[in-house]
Amino acid sequence: MVIAIGFEGSANKLGIGIIQDQHVLSNVRHTYVTPPGEGFLPRETAQHHRKHILNVLQQALNDAKVSLKDIDVICYTKGPGMGAPLTIVALVARTIAQLYNKPMVAVNHCIGHIEMGRLITGSENPTILYVSGGNTQIIAYTRQRYRIFGETIDIAVGNCLDRFARLLKLSNDPSPGYNIEQLAKKGEKLALLPYVVKGMDVSFSGILSYIEEHFPKWLNTKEYSSEDLCFSLQETVFAMLIEITERAMAHVGSNEVLIVGGVGCNERLQEMMNVMCKERNATLYATDERFCIDNGVMIAVAGLLQYKSKGNTPWTQITCVQRYRTDSVHVSWRK
Repeated sequence: MVIAIGFEGSANKLGIGIIQDQHVLSNVRHTYVTPPGEGFLPRETAQHHRKHILNVLQQALNDAKVSLKDIDVICYTKGPGMGAPLTIVALVARTIAQLYNKPMVAVNHCIGHIEMGRLITGSENPTILYVSGGNTQIIAYTRQRYRIFGETIDIAVGNCLDRFARLLKLSNDPSPGYNIEQLAKKGEKLALLPYVVKGMDVSFSGILSYIEEHFPKWLNTKEYSSEDLCFSLQETVFAMLIEITERAMAHVGSNEVLIVGGVGCNERLQEMMNVMCKERNATLYATDERFCIDNGVMIAVAGLLQYKSKGNTPWTQITCVQRYRTDSVHVSWRK
């Protein structure tokens, strides 16, 4: 029985999780929440992580009923993500590893989402839609790599939603995307927004620019309410994502879809994807906010798989990389 601890802090969520083989012992998270209309910047986010990380670590250990001496391997997020927050969390993980003479594993954040999603849902070989604040990718596995079949060519879908929430001055608590989702449930009129699918790739920045340009007129004339715009944005961007997911499924002959990443919590996205899956006699797999939002458990899960298959990461490679491609990782634990 191997106990692994995972440290995650690539963006505004600070998470530490502990697992024993495939059993989750603890999953503690603390989110940096900014005032309405504001995003989170690297320096302030890093200060938040530095302030709270020891308390989050202690709570994770208490919940799991273990001590640091009981930990067998320490896993941390190497990237992708924001440089300063990544570095703070990696520094703490590395210090603990040296103090207690424990092996370390550097984990790709995206791979963490995928492997934890597969573990929690029990999906075998799904086509993966990875949607978050910093990433939007369509992924499928082959030959010990997670291959990217399509992705955003500018900003991520989560970033698009976050910036739209700032335009409406929506609260960032618990997250901008969640508050957009709640308003969208009250929307009735569909505004025609740009629909930008280019082959297997998508683009969201033009949609955002279009809304920003027309926003004052829409509100002044009361042509569309805030609820209508939230509804319209969700319907448009989610339809784009489902189109390229279905195309990837057809290409690889898949009958499973797994949605991972923070935006994957959105019930409307899951509902729309489920309609497509039923039409193809496919199965949809998704998780709730405990696991789809950035967390330490996913880093522990992916790190432990890596550790069992090819050992720990050499000390010279215990670094952080802001741009760390999903398809650059050798997936040694899968055939």
